[in-house]
Amino acid sequence: MRGVMSRAKALNEVSGRSILILNMSDQEKRPFSRSVLRLLASVLVGLGMFSILQVALIRFLNPPATPLMVHRWLSGKGLDFRWRSLSEISPFLQTAVIAAEDQRFLDHQGFDWEEIGRALHEYQHEGRRRGASTITMQVAKNLYLWHGHSWVRKGLEVYYTTLIEVLWPKWRILEIYLNVAEWGPQIFGAEAASRRYFGCSASQLTRPQAALLATVLPNPRRWSPLRPTPYIRKRQFTILHQMEWFEPIQKPH
Repeated sequence: MRGVMSRAKALNEVSGRSILILNMSDQEKRPFSRSVLRLLASVLVGLGMFSILQVALIRFLNPPATPLMVHRWLSGKGLDFRWRSLSEISPFLQTAVIAAEDQRFLDHQGFDWEEIGRALHEYQHEGRRRGASTITMQVAKNLYLWHGHSWVRKGLEVYYTTLIEVLWPKWRILEIYLNVAEWGPQIFGAEAASRRYFGCSASQLTRPQAALLATVLPNPRRWSPLRPTPYIRKRQFTILHQMEWFEPIQKPH
């Protein structure tokens, strides 16, 4: 009887030590988990602050280049990029680009939900893919992101688009777009495009020239204002008509 009691006592002591060890193990895991969560939170806050600073700086400083410009330059084929203030760019090009690329530019907050819904409807019922990016979304993609198609990149595009709309006025968004858009192989910005295609500065563009430049924006490495196809001529005529609906944006002095 005494032996049975001794064995029971020993088992209780072993069980107690096991429970104590398990409890200590749980206590050790909790601080580690909290440390990981704190680290992740710090990283996310740091990245958020960095992205806000990125966007806030470009509100006042002109970007020296974009990731796509760097990529084109590294290809070894040169780069033509000349910055011009919005006041030095033809009002015709402003209205032509708004008519061609984003007719609700002055009304939306970065996302044209009507156009996005229309594009989704066409894809679901006709299987046809087409873009519904606004000018602000294109600025976000050109300035801060890599080119490609992935959910991660699209999510970041939405994030940067929101920041840009919050931190920049509309005139600055359009000014950046007109200066960083690709208008042909290794040709970036309205000034470089105007001189390359028409031999004049961006401030001297005529209405037909501006409409022709806006027409090639969706596919600038394939289409050229110097070799307009029947489709491009038809699209140019449409843009010329739609330009009447819009007013150029005045940059404050």
